[in-house]
Formats: sequence, structure tokens, C-alpha cells
Amino acid sequence: MPADSRSRTSGPDDPPHSGASAAHDRRASSLSQGAVFLAAALLVVAATYRVVGSPPPAPAELPTKVQLLIRSGDAIAVPAASSLRAKLATAAVTERAIPRNLALPAVVEADPARLIKVAPPLAGRVTQLKVSLGQQVEAGQPLVVIDSPDLGTAYSDYDRAKALLALALTNRDRQRGLIKFGGAATRDLEQAETDYVTAEVEERRAAAHLKQIGVDPAAVNVSRTVTVVAPMAGSVTDLGVAPGQYWNDATAALMTIADLDTVWVTASAPENNIALIAKGQAVDVAFTAYPGEIRHGTVLFVSDVLDTDTRRTKVRIAFDNPDRRLRPGMFATATFHAGGQNFTVVPTSALLLKDDATQVYVETAPWTFEARSVDIAFQQGDEAFLKAGVEAGQRIVVKGGVLLGD
Repeated sequence: MPADSRSRTSGPDDPPHSGASAAHDRRASSLSQGAVFLAAALLVVAATYRVVGSPPPAPAELPTKVQLLIRSGDAIAVPAASSLRAKLATAAVTERAIPRNLALPAVVEADPARLIKVAPPLAGRVTQLKVSLGQQVEAGQPLVVIDSPDLGTAYSDYDRAKALLALALTNRDRQRGLIKFGGAATRDLEQAETDYVTAEVEERRAAAHLKQIGVDPAAVNVSRTVTVVAPMAGSVTDLGVAPGQYWNDATAALMTIADLDTVWVTASAPENNIALIAKGQAVDVAFTAYPGEIRHGTVLFVSDVLDTDTRRTKVRIAFDNPDRRLRPGMFATATFHAGGQNFTVVPTSALLLKDDATQVYVETAPWTFEARSVDIAFQQGDEAFLKAGVEAGQRIVVKGGVLLGD
């Protein structure tokens, strides 16, 4: 057969052996894919064997818990690793001499030594009222006229006392004359002398009663009316009677007269400030009625009595008042200039309230603290001035102290 006929390409008319060759190719391809799948499965099995067969990894170490505070008795320590260190701040306690100006509310009052409550000498009906409220009066000026039946009784007592005195005088003189001639017993003379002394005393008592009422015992025209006069010069600051009124209480005041040439400014000092005020201390007083006007004075006296309800004591300053500009009842503010006092000073941020006590935390060693109770004298702004509890130079917690509490 010629060579070119063996190498030609098969066509549609080629014999059936060409289809078997195609099937063979397909089987070869399927075997290749199966081999790939088998290799992949072997890899998975090998990986699984390595995971299951390998020893488990060592567990991770748990973080150690850091203590924020360590308490030992009264001491509170903050460890180095504690996060509270960043939240705390300390500062040194200082000491300063503080001049204190103590401002207290006050009120204008009449001087009690220059104030008189005028009472009637007898009960009776007020027939005339000769003054009005607020009027200036002079000593001896008529105030009211009272018609009193008791005045007639007082006159009668005086007349009877005078008559008895005259009779006793006559009897005494007669007994003295008789005794000279032996015509009377010594006992009778002694009795006459005693009766005369008794009558004389009674006459003086009756006369003094009339003078106390305000009438003249030697007056010729006897009247049932008595005129009450001013016992001193001053202003009528209170009036409690009207014409026609029957006044049956001889102990109740008809009116009040006050000499306002000198007045008191009375301040009320709290118990904890009494030590800052003393007699003779300088004080400035401002009056609500006169803004911008300051009067300078000195403390007249500090009362020895403390009001048990208000826990305050009275402090009085005297002012001359010739122009009557200061009137009883006016409000004022008294500023007392106290001397300098040494106080330990801490920021108010360092103060902590526990139960009923005020405390600060004192640094007793580096980052070790202890609570101390303090006694506050007063506060100004953001500073507290202490009387006791800490000393100058000690370091205290001024920020974050609440974090050290229980």
C-alpha cells in the first residue's frame, strides 16, 4: 500500500474503529479527575490526623487582679499599680494670720437708763390728755389729768394725821407742865411722849403719800384731780391711754418717754463668735435708712447672758444722737474689727463629711493616708480655716478623697 494512503485523515466514511478511540479518551479523563479527588481527600485526612493527634495547646495565663486600696487598721495604702493614684492629689497644710471682720445684724434701741414708763399714781378716769405720740416734752410738763376718788381718801388721811398730831402735841406739853409740879405721874408723861412721836410719824407718812401722788399737802384748794407730769425731758415713744378712759391698774404704763440724745445699737452675736468681741473694740455701723453712711464707735459692753433659744448674746454700741436721726427700731449692720488670729488653712475640696464629723485624709507615709476629724472656724471662698485637727506642713488629700472612703 502506498505511504500517503496510511497517513491520511479519517473521514465520515472511515471504518468503525475510530469511535472506540474517543471512548478511550473519555475514560482517561475520568480517571485523571478521580486521582485529583483522591489526593485532596488524602490531604484532608492527613490534616485532620495532625489536628486530632497533636497535643492541645497550653492554656493562656489569667491576668492577676490589682488591689485598689489596702487597709490596715486606720491606715489606707494605695499600691503602686492602683489606678486610684492618678485620681488623687495632695497638698501641704498652710497657716496664716487672718484679721477677721465680723458683720452682724443690729437694731437701734433707746438707752434703758434714759427711758421711763409713766404710770398713774392712782386709779381713776383720764379727763385730759395733754400730749401726743412722738411729741417732745420737758421735765415737769403736764401729761394727763386723772379724776380719782382715791385722792380724796389720801387728803382725808392727811387731815386726820394732822389733827392727831396736834392733839398729841397738846397732851405732851400738858404732861410736861404737870410733871414739874408733881401733878402727873411719870408713866403718863412717857405715854404722852410716845403718842406724840406716833402721831408725828403718821402725819409725815400721809404728807409723803400726797407728794408721791403729785399734789401739795399744804394746798388750800383740795381737788379730786391729779395731774401727771413728765419725769424727764424726752420723746413720747409709746402712748397707751385716751381721754375718758378709766385707768384702774396703777402698775400699767400710760405712756413711755425716752431721751434719744443717746441711743444704743444692739447687735446679736452668735455663741461661736463671742470670743472675737470685747468691750472697747472698734466697730463700724451702717444703717439701712442712710445708705453709704458709716458711723464709727466702740463696744459699750457685751452681755453676760446668752439667750438659750437663739444661742446669741447682746452687744451694744452707744452713739450720740443730738439730731434725732437715729430712731429706735431702725435696722443696721455692725462690723466688728477683730485682731488677727492664726489658723491652719486647707482647700474646701479636702473636707469630707462622715456621720456628724468633718474629716480630711492626712498622708502619714508615701501613698498611705489616715482620716482625721477637723474643727472648722469659718470658711471664705474655697478655703476653710481650721481651729484643730491638722497642723501646718502636713500633707492632705485635696482631690479624690472620697475614693478612700469605705
